Amino acid sequence: MDEGQLALLMVILSNLGLLLMIFGIRYLRNRENMAMIEKGMDPKLNRNRPAPFQNLKWGLLLVGAGLGLTLAFILSEYILNQKDTYGNRLDEGRITFLYFALIAIGGGCGLIASYKVEKKELLDKKEL
Repeated sequence: MDEGQLALLMVILSNLGLLLMIFGIRYLRNRENMAMIEKGMDPKLNRNRPAPFQNLKWGLLLVGAGLGLTLAFILSEYILNQKDTYGNRLDEGRITFLYFALIAIGGGCGLIASYKVEKKELLDKKEL
């Protein structure tokens, strides 16, 4: 297969994939709305329902990711700062992986903290 045929195949497949994705989203949304109507619920009211802890969740996620990024920087600059005789850093790939890993760990810790705060708030409301 030459490059022209491969490019044409790529354009056709990407357009077909986009079309199938849009169809799938509309189909699943329609099925969800029909199920809500069968249960006697109004589908339009469900979309406008407030999410009170959404800002808390995003805030704690970003704070956790920021703390993970800061910890990765501190580890890479001060603790894992190994250089060869020419002054080049060793294991650059491992240090890059450290950044991504600690961002994910920090974000996960932020989401766990958000869950605990939401659970505590929900239990406090049930006690009243």
